Amino acid sequence: MTARQIALIAALGSAAMLLGAFAFQYIGGMAPCKLCIWQRWPHGLAFGVGLIAYGMPNRWMYALGGGLVLFGAGVAAYHTGVEQHWWLGPTTCSSQGVAGLSSKELMDQIMNAPLVRCDEIAWSMLGLSMASWNGLASLGFAGLWAAAFRKG
Repeated sequence: MTARQIALIAALGSAAMLLGAFAFQYIGGMAPCKLCIWQRWPHGLAFGVGLIAYGMPNRWMYALGGGLVLFGAGVAAYHTGVEQHWWLGPTTCSSQGVAGLSSKELMDQIMNAPLVRCDEIAWSMLGLSMASWNGLASLGFAGLWAAAFRKG
């Protein structure tokens, strides 16, 4: 298998993680917390890097893809620690913009916004939360990016 193919597999894995997160949100009705949103960004960026690297193979693009998913694994590990109450999570909540809203619209937005806490496990499988599974998958994708780097 070529470095380019390995990187594409890693990039598609990140895309699958994003699709899964969106499925849980929009099909399963599970609103994401702030840390869940943070975990999506590295996958989206790694997917983009993978597409670019597939078209223009470059060892340093493979390193960038690997670095992105490693960062994502770190965010997932942090989120897992927050869920397990090993340390505190963010002290602020995330919200939508309020520009141009009337006071009634703002109050409706506040009252209808789902309360999603970073320190509560919304879903788990085999004793691991979504954040934990994301961290493990991200480490696996980092291994693929590293293999592409070595071959490239």
